[in-house]
Amino acid sequence: MSVVNKAGIVCCSNGQALSYKEDIDGLIDILNGRGINIDLSDYIYSIDSVASGAPIERAQALMKFYEDEEITDIFDISGGDIANEILPYLDYKKISDVNKRFWGYSDLTTVINAIYTMTGRESVLYQVKNLIWDKTGRQEEIFLTPKMYEFSYEFYQGSYMSGVVVGGNIRCLLKLAGTKYFPELKDKILFLEALSGGEAQLRTYLAQLNELGAFSNTRGILLGTFTEFEKTNSGKKIFDMIHQYTDDMLPVAKTNDIGHSNLSKALVIGKVYSLG
Repeated sequence: MSVVNKAGIVCCSNGQALSYKEDIDGLIDILNGRGINIDLSDYIYSIDSVASGAPIERAQALMKFYEDEEITDIFDISGGDIANEILPYLDYKKISDVNKRFWGYSDLTTVINAIYTMTGRESVLYQVKNLIWDKTGRQEEIFLTPKMYEFSYEFYQGSYMSGVVVGGNIRCLLKLAGTKYFPELKDKILFLEALSGGEAQLRTYLAQLNELGAFSNTRGILLGTFTEFEKTNSGKKIFDMIHQYTDDMLPVAKTNDIGHSNLSKALVIGKVYSLG
């Protein structure tokens, strides 16, 4: 079981609307109730139509928590489009030197994979606001327990894969293509999921990943949920789109437990997983 004593809350992507303040206060109450002290970033709420602060300000707010010796974990509660703005302003040496866990999902895929690429540090692909979004109580029940990291899966091709997991939201991961922050895919398990995007969008993302060697150099592909696409299509159809780029030897598995659902489990980016 993970132990969190004190956590920082940041907003590296789009700023939160003031209308979300009640939810954020509720989240802090839940975390406080679990004995987790919270330090809230000064850059949470949107000051214009998008951002809570300039890129360097949001980066400095994140680094403040990396420099705080009492903080063990950093929860990002945002999502959207602009998280990659902060990447040039992060001190990766400092991030590498301390043992802290960064948590986020969706657009925070950019930060999570940049942290792994530049430092080798693990991060948790998970939205902590699931604790207030999920009304069933299941997220609170499993939060920070081993069950939070346990997910079911089925293989579409092959029966075993093992390696360090990289990736996350497919659209956001591709923002890193061509930059020094894009993870090395050779011998990795590549995890992919999406909230938005129909067939046309997914096909173009997959074509770009193919050009980056995603389907020839990796040890396997793990698919999460593709929320919009799967409203009218099966997860198997995503595999069919990938299969045009692969031979029959590449393991491909699918889980419905990780993605944008309020009941989503957590996946540790930068950790070795063995599936099968």
